[in-house]
Formats: sequence, structure tokens, C-alpha cells
Amino acid sequence: MIGQTNILVIYTGGTIGMVQDPKTMALRPLSFDILYKYLPVLENFNCTIDFYTFEPLLDSSNMNPSFYIHLATVIEEKYEDYDGFVILHGSDTMAYTASALSFMLENLNKPVIFTGSQLPIGMVRTDGRENFINSIEIATAKEYDTPVVPEVAICFENKLYRGNRTSKFNAEHFGAFVSVNYPLLAEVGVHIKYNQNLILKPNFKKLKALKTLDENITILKLFPGISSQAVEAILHTKDLKAVILETFGSGNAPTIPWFIDHLQDAITRGIIIYNVTQCKGGTVEMGKYETSAGLNKIGVIGGYDITTESAVTKLMYLLGSGYSQESIKQLLQTSLRGEMTV
Repeated sequence: MIGQTNILVIYTGGTIGMVQDPKTMALRPLSFDILYKYLPVLENFNCTIDFYTFEPLLDSSNMNPSFYIHLATVIEEKYEDYDGFVILHGSDTMAYTASALSFMLENLNKPVIFTGSQLPIGMVRTDGRENFINSIEIATAKEYDTPVVPEVAICFENKLYRGNRTSKFNAEHFGAFVSVNYPLLAEVGVHIKYNQNLILKPNFKKLKALKTLDENITILKLFPGISSQAVEAILHTKDLKAVILETFGSGNAPTIPWFIDHLQDAITRGIIIYNVTQCKGGTVEMGKYETSAGLNKIGVIGGYDITTESAVTKLMYLLGSGYSQESIKQLLQTSLRGEMTV
């Protein structure tokens, strides 16, 4: 039995909040005052559901650090008034936003559940209804008056993932997300089966919303045949502070001298190089092969099994928090919000 709780649904944009205009047949944003028309089952929940709508609504491709700060601010301001939050968000960059929020909301002790859909909620075959209902139920779930999932998570296609462990891998199927390196937090069937030992535990400290992000980072994705000029251009980006180096396999990269020289020069200039594998599954093991031993020797930092999405937002958060470079290097190899396995 779900206890009486207050849930805030934050609609940022995305497919889930769209309905088809019966005259023009074009998709338009849903007015949430008629949401119960599409989801009458919500009236059966023993909870109060309020809505906050972003103005303007954003396609997830237009999300950026300013949006993350706005979203974190809304949660901070409403935190004491609600028992949990459900965020409706476009699926394309949902993993980035969920990762960012996980770092920005320090001492989070309430559910922040992201969801969306591949088809608009107003369509007959939409996956949005199920995703939305599941998210509300998970956000209201308590045990001994303590939230069952006091962390940032993504609920999609009957699965609950840790937000900073996910990547979108399918643009066509309802099962849009994958979390290869960390098991599901919960599975939704006849019952919702929570994997309690995998879920972060509350610390009951006061929430801190850390709202300074530094965008002076970039991604250098390796591919066979990448040129010296391309690598040099990226590493000389104006005001650059850190680079996520997307390597092959378990953290491997070319051993050709010019490539190592470019990286060494960047590190000498104070740029952090963070080694993250291109693979969806597996981990970076610096020095396992000769092709990563050279990176280790010059001071490239291994990212273990962190996702690119999480690496991007973790770097923005750390660089914006005023830590020394040595502290940042240590924290990049430390699990702060369950984002990596060390």
C-alpha cells in the first residue's frame, strides 16, 4: 500500500508530453490540467500530484548546463514540500541530465525519477502511460517511512536504472536505454522488485544543490586513421580544461609518437585527459596492453567503467566546484554517486 505522499512532476519537454491535434494532426505539448483524461488511473494513487512546467519547453537536444542548473534549482526550492520528483524529459539526452543531477544534488534523500517515451502520451500505442505510472509508483514507494529509491534514476520500459550509469542505445524500440556495467535498481512486472542492495542509502543530511558547472571540456573520440591535425586542433581548443578521451576496448590508443606527444603537450599545459572506453560494457584498465601503458606513463587518468555521459557531467561538476587539479584527478577515480566501479 502506497502511503500518502506529495509528488512533483516536472515537465521539461520531450515526446511524452505531446498529443496529436485532431484538426491539424500535428503534435503539440499536452496541457497537464487534462492529464487525468489520458491517465485516469492516477486517481487511484494515494498521493497528491502537482505539476511544474518549464517555459519554454525544450527538446532534449537543446539541453545544456544552464538547463541542468535551472532543474537543480527547482528541485532545491521545492525539496521540502515534496516526497519525490518525476521529471518528464526527452530521451535523447536524458542520460546526460540524469548524470548531471546526480552530481549536483548532494545529500539527495528523495527519489528523482526521470522518464519519457518513444511515442507521445496521446497516441494509442504510447509507452508513455506505462513509463509515467511506473515512475509515480516508484517515486512514492516508502519502507518504514523512508523512500525506497533515494537517488537519481531513469525509469523506462519496466526497468529502473541508476541515472549516471545509463546510455541511450536505441532510437526505435521502447527499451531505449542500457546500463551494462551496473545492474537494474528495479524491475517492474506484476510487482515491482527492488534490488535493495544496489540502491544508494540515504544519509539524512541536508540537500545541497551545487550549481556551478564548467563547460570548458571536450570529447576526443579515437578512430583508426585519425589525423595529427585533428587531434592537435581539439587539444588546442580555447580555454580547454579537460578532455574525455574515448579509447578503444579496455582503454587502448595508438602508440604512434605524434599522438602521445600531443597528449603529453596538453597535460604539460594543465589539461586533464580522462580515459573512457568507447564500449558500452567493460572497463578501462590502464597498462593492461602496451597500447594503454604509454597513456598511463604520461599522466592520462583512467575512468574505469564510467559512461561518457557521466564523465562529461562529472567533469563539469568537478571543474566548477573549485577543487585543485590534483583533487579533481583523485575524484575522477573515485565513485561519488555510484557512477563507477573502482
